[in-house]
Amino acid sequence: MIEFHNVSKRYPNGFEALKDINLKIGQGEFVAVIGLSGAGKSTLIRTINRMHDITGGALTVDGINVMELQGKSLRAFRRKIGMIFQSFNLITRTTVIKNVLTAFVPELPWWRAFLGIFKKEEKIAALEALDKMGILDKAFVRADQLSGGQQQRVALARTLAQNPQIILADEPVASLDPVTARQVMDDFQRINRDMNITVIINIHHVELALQYASRVIGIREGRIVYDGPAAQVTQQILDDIYQGKREEATA
Repeated sequence: MIEFHNVSKRYPNGFEALKDINLKIGQGEFVAVIGLSGAGKSTLIRTINRMHDITGGALTVDGINVMELQGKSLRAFRRKIGMIFQSFNLITRTTVIKNVLTAFVPELPWWRAFLGIFKKEEKIAALEALDKMGILDKAFVRADQLSGGQQQRVALARTLAQNPQIILADEPVASLDPVTARQVMDDFQRINRDMNITVIINIHHVELALQYASRVIGIREGRIVYDGPAAQVTQQILDDIYQGKREEATA
């Protein structure tokens, strides 16, 4: 369970990105966060794994106060939360399997991490993650030889190798063509359904948000203005979230 209690986030320049956020997200939910650029979507999901620190209120994950975590406890906490980015964040000049194996690096002794030495069970886990994403045949191909959709699947496989309880995705399909974007969203939906992993996606494409997520959170100027079933989102609700700026709502 992820719980926000009166959470706020103010950046050093004075900009208040989140204002009085109260939210509960249960295990196994598929949540899409929508809103205009700069509304606070990325900030919201990045507070969950403490990529961004909150400046007010309380944020707990499974009863753990996130802001109290330090050092080893914070690293162990982050192991339970996978993060997917728009830019894939792969090491493009090395193989797919080596990219997936980087999921284990935070847990390795420094000398194994430095030398790139992995145990048999870690290699098996990496291959199994690639198999789950349907790209096992690409294991020994260089990452820069893959399509954008395939690279995002590698990023998903790397996250699955962590055995996460939660996956956070920050605009994961923004750089993909429409067909590939739907294929990657299919992957997220399958991971959520088959593995009971909580998926929280910050997404610009409203149509995809409504099609794939079961729950939608709409943010406007740092505040939640809609939180409910995707099936109940109306044009009036979208106009409220996007302040009538239809070009953003349908992009």
